[in-house]
Amino acid sequence: MSRATRVTLVKTVPDALGAFGGIEEMFSTCPVDPLLRHLVKLRVSQINGCAYCVNMHTGEAREDNETTARLDHLVVWRNTDLFSVAEKAALAWAEALTVQGNGADLDLLHGELKIHFSQEEIDYLTLIIVMINTWNRLQVSNHNATF
Repeated sequence: MSRATRVTLVKTVPDALGAFGGIEEMFSTCPVDPLLRHLVKLRVSQINGCAYCVNMHTGEAREDNETTARLDHLVVWRNTDLFSVAEKAALAWAEALTVQGNGADLDLLHGELKIHFSQEEIDYLTLIIVMINTWNRLQVSNHNATF
């Protein structure tokens, strides 16, 4: 079996991809800032080693006027002042939900989120993280080929 045909979701369960796409469409009108959505999706994709998604989300962030400096420093976001305290809280939440079992204190991280975001924003942010993890795993399972 070729790498390109290892996972063929479009043929076997097209409704699943349609449902995932519908969730993604919701994000275009959600209260989470578009640049933060890009940063979270890109950071999670970096962690998950999804080259396809890293490329896509970097390009989308640039199209929405994200700076090169912030994109270049996202991998070391804790060690730079290029990101706001609110963005750092969101990135910490994203990393904790992506790397399970790393000992992150989710109550503490959620408390930090509550300082900067409404509960609705936190809920959307969490769903954005869940969805990009899903997309990353699907892409990686298919060696970043199309489905």
